[in-house]
Amino acid sequence: MKHKEKIITVSTSPFLHSTDSTPRIMWEVVLSLIPMVLAAYYFFGLGALSVLIASLAGCLVTEYAFSISQPRWTSLKDGSAVITGLLLALCLPPGFPLWMAFLGGVVAIGVGKLIWGGLGQNVFNPALLGRAFLQASFPTAITTWSAPNGQHFSFRGTNLAMPFFQGENIDAVSTATPLAQMKFEHTSTPIIDLLLGSTGGSLGETSALLFLLAGIYLIWRKIINWRIPLSILLTVAVFSGMFFLINPEQYPSPLFMIFSGGLLLGTIYMATDLVTSPVTPKGLWIYGLGIGFFVVLIRIWGGLPEGVMYAILLMNAATPLINRFTKIKPYGYK
Repeated sequence: MKHKEKIITVSTSPFLHSTDSTPRIMWEVVLSLIPMVLAAYYFFGLGALSVLIASLAGCLVTEYAFSISQPRWTSLKDGSAVITGLLLALCLPPGFPLWMAFLGGVVAIGVGKLIWGGLGQNVFNPALLGRAFLQASFPTAITTWSAPNGQHFSFRGTNLAMPFFQGENIDAVSTATPLAQMKFEHTSTPIIDLLLGSTGGSLGETSALLFLLAGIYLIWRKIINWRIPLSILLTVAVFSGMFFLINPEQYPSPLFMIFSGGLLLGTIYMATDLVTSPVTPKGLWIYGLGIGFFVVLIRIWGGLPEGVMYAILLMNAATPLINRFTKIKPYGYK
């Protein structure tokens, strides 16, 4: 009588595997960005939609053409290039030239991601790196804002300007952002307008309320770590609140600092990037505190009204050092 041999499989840890995968996480983040995209179209019309498409095209074309770490179609399917394109577009004005938005997408993927070795190897957030390139290369275009006017089927500003030529401005209505009005004119914007999005600014400054709801959803789904947004917002509230108590006529209130500009966009979607943020709990608090501190510092004393981009990039650079000095000691280690 023959006995069946029992086969013992020997493998290394981890023995418990999560059902989450990189593509699933990426596409769920993309799904959470859809309300912001719709809001941008509602407030800024076809100009916003065209900037989004141009930025996405630059990211996807570059990802497909130069990805060598994995099969080209596989790198497109994971959704990381789509997220980069959407986030970059949400950092841009609605009247931004389309060829510049496309170029920003090329730089975001090429210099911000692929040059480091592909997904998971980059030091800086790719969308912010692409935005920093556009800020340095085209400072006038990226700081020219359009006011929401409800015209859903018209282009804005210099959307259709030819590459490397001065385009004629076809949008006669321009406006200053709430941050610029506060910094240079000491004029505050009602909080309800910041929550609903009826103010001038980038595509991602449309509605603070939508970003708050998206942040709650992503934390509930455990896609982002709650320590980062909480530490950033608490630091901004406390640090800016100190100045507001000293001189409320000159310095903005904590609520204004939180709901204005791109703070919520950067806090929820860019600072929480799994690749460019620390991996230890203590490191996450230090990382968030640093971002919040630099945001308030730049907004109050910097030459530009906004400082979220520079704050996150600075702390991205500090992430390896933070990881090094906040290592978790192994069990039993003395």
